[in-house]
Amino acid sequence: MRTIPKKETLTVEFKSDLKKLRDNDLIEAIIGMTNTDGGVLYLGVEDNGEITGVHKQHADEIGVVALIANKTVPSVAARAEIITEEGLDVLKIEIPMSKTIVASADGKILRRRLKLDGTPENVPMYPFEINTRLSELSLLDFSAQVVTEAQISDLDSNERERLRRIIKMRKGEESLLKLSDEELDKALRLVKEENGILYPTVTGMLLIGKEERLQEIMPTAKASFQVLEGTKVRVNEQFAKPILATFEIFENYMKAWNPEREMEYGLFRIPIPEFSEAAFREGLVNAFCHRDYSILQMVRLAIEDEGMTISSPGGFIEGVNLNNLLTVEPHGRNQALADALKRIGLAERTGRGIDRIFEGSIIYGRPVPDYSESTERYVKLFIQRAKPDLAFARMIANEENRMGRMLPIHSLLILSTLQTQRRATIRELAEAIHISEARTKANVERLRESGLVEASGSGKGRAYILSAKVYKAQNNAVGYVRQTGIDQLRFEELICKLAGQQGYVTRDNVSELLNISTSQAYRLLKKLTGEKKLVLVGRGRAARYELP
Repeated sequence: MRTIPKKETLTVEFKSDLKKLRDNDLIEAIIGMTNTDGGVLYLGVEDNGEITGVHKQHADEIGVVALIANKTVPSVAARAEIITEEGLDVLKIEIPMSKTIVASADGKILRRRLKLDGTPENVPMYPFEINTRLSELSLLDFSAQVVTEAQISDLDSNERERLRRIIKMRKGEESLLKLSDEELDKALRLVKEENGILYPTVTGMLLIGKEERLQEIMPTAKASFQVLEGTKVRVNEQFAKPILATFEIFENYMKAWNPEREMEYGLFRIPIPEFSEAAFREGLVNAFCHRDYSILQMVRLAIEDEGMTISSPGGFIEGVNLNNLLTVEPHGRNQALADALKRIGLAERTGRGIDRIFEGSIIYGRPVPDYSESTERYVKLFIQRAKPDLAFARMIANEENRMGRMLPIHSLLILSTLQTQRRATIRELAEAIHISEARTKANVERLRESGLVEASGSGKGRAYILSAKVYKAQNNAVGYVRQTGIDQLRFEELICKLAGQQGYVTRDNVSELLNISTSQAYRLLKKLTGEKKLVLVGRGRAARYELP
């Protein structure tokens, strides 16, 4: 059976060795892969996947590993082994992803990318891409860098006053309001001193820079707001203003394009917006905060018939992917900018703004936010336009009111999953919310204690559903009976199967099998006996049930 992949990908490379591959060509291929995602290079395989074998001078694994280490700066610690496929030897070289920028001994810096047809290629890594790569690896904070071509006079006093207003309104750090302008700029790292002179930083220009100078110095700092109805463009505005000014403009636009409906809660009527304001705010903050400012694209917010999309240039940073968005340790591409936005109250201070984005949809019974269309070039958040599930929202509100605090995000995700899927095992829930089965079970048990979730079934078939209390609150008793009725049918099947395997069953057998009480087991056995699916043999403690 062939173990070598049949085609090249971003992390799989084939190199022909029929004419002995030049050392420089091998090293350049290694550098491109280590500067991207790492991967495996197969020496002795043609581009079309045909296995032709490794040259005898490359059959020395130790020698090839030493060559790679000596010809790369810093040295790449590759691993190599000879494998045999289709009767021919191939050198398999495993290349780790580098945590820094790697160059060849003669100074070449390359990276790997996919062409339009999906095949990989090596291309030069240009100076601006080096900063981007270092930012992705959390080795460089681009937003903390000094803008040497700017002066303190390029910071706008009006924007600084806007910043102070935001601190008051958003309940940022009150101590910042007591500082002078210069002290405030230093505290938020809007300026930095070099050789005794204060210069604006990238963060300073992005937050409070004068508009005309910002366009000259940082032409990538742009954003657009669009409203599309079918094929008709209702709004299409582009901005090249400081972030704080742009943010306020976007908020005002959202008020006009984010209609509300009301939900009755006790004596009160609570407005429910089409799109959660908290989700919108955190999504937009993340877009501005974590975007790659070296890419000449803009942050885009678009409201369409299907929903709202917020996209920002630059893919997820190293260590972040679709499966760990809610669990990965908070870290970003522009730490100084993120820190400033947290301290003034615009961003979530814990660094868990992503939780607010998901929470904003779940608490109203809507589909969870979707990041699946994100690529290595941009992050795309999609929040679906959907009617709120008022009964589900009321249930969440009641529970949070009882607890006196918000439900944890993973508890919300479990409830949302059970609301849509109706029933799920621990494994299915863990896969849906991307945490371990142990953590999932702990969250489920807390929800059971709260009376929001019930267990059904036993053993490996044990599943969970929303409780009778939840179904009743949703005026959906039929749905609850349907879900629990399925279990009763499965219980009967399991009892009859056990009777067939061991020749009989007892109340204790059934109680252990289905994880139910002996009285419940007796009622099930009596029902099956009445239906003539089982026959009672004996009485009292010696009673057992057999197949007819």
